[in-house]
Amino acid sequence: MASTIIDSRIFGDMFSDARMREVWSDENRTAKYLDIERALAKVQGELGIIPKEAADEVVRNCNLSQIDWAKLKAKTEQIGYPIIAVVNQINANCRDKLGEYCHWGATTQDITDTAAVLQMREGLALVEQDLDEIGDALASLARKYRDTPVIGRSNLQQATPITFGYKMASILAGIDRHRDRLQQLKPRVLMGEFGGASGTLSSLEKGAMETQAGLMKELGLAQPLISWHTVRDTIAEVGAFLGLVGGSLGKIAMDVKLMMQTEVAEVFEPFAPGRGSSSTMPQKRNPISCLYIHANISVARQHAAALMDAMVADHERSTGPWEIEWVSLPEIFCLMSGALKQTKFILKGLEVDATRMRANIDITNGLVMSEAVMMGLGPYIGREYAHDLVYDLCRQALADNQPLIEILVAHPEVNKHVTRAQLEAMCDPANNIGQAGVMVDRVLAARS
Repeated sequence: MASTIIDSRIFGDMFSDARMREVWSDENRTAKYLDIERALAKVQGELGIIPKEAADEVVRNCNLSQIDWAKLKAKTEQIGYPIIAVVNQINANCRDKLGEYCHWGATTQDITDTAAVLQMREGLALVEQDLDEIGDALASLARKYRDTPVIGRSNLQQATPITFGYKMASILAGIDRHRDRLQQLKPRVLMGEFGGASGTLSSLEKGAMETQAGLMKELGLAQPLISWHTVRDTIAEVGAFLGLVGGSLGKIAMDVKLMMQTEVAEVFEPFAPGRGSSSTMPQKRNPISCLYIHANISVARQHAAALMDAMVADHERSTGPWEIEWVSLPEIFCLMSGALKQTKFILKGLEVDATRMRANIDITNGLVMSEAVMMGLGPYIGREYAHDLVYDLCRQALADNQPLIEILVAHPEVNKHVTRAQLEAMCDPANNIGQAGVMVDRVLAARS
C-alpha cells in the first residue's frame, strides 16, 4: 500500500511523472545492479581476469526475471545493503560454482553508486526533454505576444508597461541557461565508480585500471580519475541543478497565480470542466497546477540541501551520510518531474487576455506613465525638477480622480513646453515599452 504522495494511486500523477517513478523504481534500480555486474563480468572475461566460461555464465544469469524479490528484501534487511543479496542470487543461478566470479574485485558501493549514476542519466534525459518543451512553449508565447502591452509590477504595485512577450522571454532566457547547465554538468556527474574497499582497487592484482576503464566504456560512463566513495560533489551538483530548475518553475507558477487573481485576470491556466472548482464556491477557478508546482519545488529544495549534507562524509567509507542520498535523490527527481509536467501543462495551454492587460494598464488613469512624462519633460525643465513636479501632479490626479493627461495639459509649467499631442504620445503605453521587442528578439535568436 502506497503511503507517500509520489507513489499514491490518487496523487502520484499530480505530484510526479510515471516515467520518472519508473527510473527510480526497485525494478529499474535492481536492473542497473545487474547491468553493472554483467558488464563487469564481460570486461574481466575479455581481459582474462576471470575465466571466459565464468564470465559467460555470469552474463547469462544477470537477468531481472530471475530475481526472487522476497529473498532480495529479506537479505537486504538482514545485511543492510541489497548488492550482496543480488550477487547471491546470480551466483546461485550459475552452474558449477562459476558464479563465484561475479562481483570480482568490486565493493557494494561501487555497484550502488554506479547504478545511481545510470539512474541519474535516465532521469536527466527526461528533465532535458521537459526543459526543451517548456522552452519551446515559452518561445511561442514570447513570439506571439512580443508587442502586447502589459503592466510591469514592482513590489506588487503597478510600475511601467512592458510586453507579455518580454515577460515570457525573460523567463525563457533562464530556462535556456538551465539547458546549458545540464550539458555542462553531464561530463562531470555521469561518472561511474569502481574502486574496491577503500577505493584503491587493491582487490585486483592485475588489470585493475583496465577493468575500470573497460567497465565504464561498456556502461557509457566517464572513468573517474580517482575513487569518489566519500567525495560526493557530483551528486550534490545534480541536486543543486534540480533546485535551480525548480526556482524557475516556481517563478512561472508565482506569476501565473498572481495574474489569475480575480482583480487581475490577465492569464489563466488551461480550462477543463470542473478543474479548479470549489466545493462551496461555484464561481472559483483555482490555479491548480501552480499549487502543485509550488509545493513540489519547496520540498525539492530541502532535498537539494540534504544532498549537500551528504557531502560531509567520514574517511573513505561513510557511516550514514551516504544513505541520505538514497532517500533524497529519488524524491528530488520525482518531485521535479511533477513540477516540470505541471509547468508544461500550464504553458502549452495558457489563456492570455490581452484586452484585460490593456485595461489594467489604464486603471490608474495614466499614472503608470509618469516615468515617461518625467523623462519627456526633463530636457525642458531638468530631470530632477520634472520628477518632483510630476510627483505632485500624480498626487493631484489621485485626489481629484482625474486622468493624468488632463492634469498635465492644464498645468502652465507643462503646457508652455509641450503640446497635448506630445503629452498623449508620452502617455501611450505602446510608445513606452522601451527595448522590450529587441530583447525578445535577442532571446529568440539565441535559441537558433
